Amino acid sequence: MENFLLLGICFGLGLFFRRLPQFPESTPKVLNGFILFISLPSLVFYHVHELKVDATSLLPSSMPWVVFGIAVVFFLGMYKLKFLKFHTAVCLVLTAGLGNTSFVGFPLLETYLGKESLGYGILADQLGTFMVLSFPGIILASIAMDGKWNLITLVKRVLGFAPVYALFIAIVTRQFQYPEALKLVLLRLGDTLTPLALVSVGFMLDLRTIAGHGRVLAMGLGFKLILAPIFVYWIYSPLKDDSLLFQTIVLESAMAPMVTSTVITIEKNISPHLASLMLGIGIPISFGTTYVLNFLLKGNYI
Repeated sequence: MENFLLLGICFGLGLFFRRLPQFPESTPKVLNGFILFISLPSLVFYHVHELKVDATSLLPSSMPWVVFGIAVVFFLGMYKLKFLKFHTAVCLVLTAGLGNTSFVGFPLLETYLGKESLGYGILADQLGTFMVLSFPGIILASIAMDGKWNLITLVKRVLGFAPVYALFIAIVTRQFQYPEALKLVLLRLGDTLTPLALVSVGFMLDLRTIAGHGRVLAMGLGFKLILAPIFVYWIYSPLKDDSLLFQTIVLESAMAPMVTSTVITIEKNISPHLASLMLGIGIPISFGTTYVLNFLLKGNYI
């Protein structure tokens, strides 16, 4: 419950700060800079270093890769068919193709399926969602920034992304034990990510822009909250005998757009207003869609 309260407060603060002269138009850029250079690398250092990887982690962690791959085909296909502009298609891939599998996902999993489901949820988030964002997600965002494929420029863009350095260092140092004091510092810094990101998105959120993005917004949220869970249900249906694993995977696929990928989309100026709408409207709607999905799964209606 406290997570959902934090969501509302931070969004509200962002909307409120827009009206205050003490917060200039550059406020989201400053907040996003702190997130990308401090908050997110801190989380990477901690979680990747602590992650336990084995054969059982492959199934839940594969889901975000599958959804992202489908999103790439779907939205870039729409671009090729001239239904979407390139930046719009990339924005939808990065928001509708990546889910909020932790901050929103974990509380909903615990509510619907119990604490036993959180282990699977963590694997889906850390080895799935975050890794997708760190590699194909950043590569796609970098291509959208330049408007073309250039290997040297692309490598520079990816290597200029601070969390990528954090990821490599965390992997290299996995054999060493972090001091407890360092772990605490990393967690405290990482805890700033969601509040600052939500304030930033709330600051950017302008509901008046819905009129100009209505069609693509409906397409993006329709994919994220309806089509993606349907695809995942069908692909992972052989796992039905392990009901907890199966239900966790399907529910995680139905979560709202990822906060961090939305921040990166906004920071790189890839249809930023559409990205803020995807997150700002997607989160409250996802509460209803996941409730219905859980009801259908538990009652064996699907």
